[in-house]
Amino acid sequence: MPKLSLPLRLHLSLIVVVGAALLRYHAWLYLGMYAAIAVAWATILQVPIRNLTKLLGVELIFLAFLALPMGWEKASFLLARSLICLVVMNSFVLTLPPHSFGIALKSLPLPAPFKEILLLAGQYIEILVSEVQRMQRAAQLRGLGGTAGWLRYASAAMIGSLYLRSLNRAERVYAAMVVRGYQGSLPMDSPLKTPDYLAILGVGATILSITVASYVKVLNP
Repeated sequence: MPKLSLPLRLHLSLIVVVGAALLRYHAWLYLGMYAAIAVAWATILQVPIRNLTKLLGVELIFLAFLALPMGWEKASFLLARSLICLVVMNSFVLTLPPHSFGIALKSLPLPAPFKEILLLAGQYIEILVSEVQRMQRAAQLRGLGGTAGWLRYASAAMIGSLYLRSLNRAERVYAAMVVRGYQGSLPMDSPLKTPDYLAILGVGATILSITVASYVKVLNP
């Protein structure tokens, strides 16, 4: 199978997520179709299963606290639908090459300033995550452990150090961007090609038909 471009991956992921989000409540049959699509999407992108399951576990714990007060019947469908959406988007995110989010983002039909804000936010989040991972590895190598109070104290001290290190790294990243031609807008373009548009139309039509079909029985009993 030919390699999918980053803009095409982003568009297809968003189409599936939006379609699943608009699905009628308790339409389990059609939700199962979306589940099959999500599994196929993760397989196509060859996402690392271990990383995907770890990320999903953390996200679902948070979603469970929000959904369970709605009642078990409604919460079960909401969690299942959320899981499908998370599989699709996490598969996209986990298979992105480093610093390539902007290439995909440029193809979205959004105002240019909004794209710039999202892109810069994404780049600096990468810097923050990188610094956190480095500090975690350093703490593990030094055998950081002890009582909960000591760990809270150490964590508070690490936050200040993390802020300073992230700020310093962000300044270096910005200086590198200026050297490479950044003048308030990123000199990057990633237009979709004709096969990409055909794939988007085909997947969009399929997703639309599944979502609309979930309402047909309600509208025409």
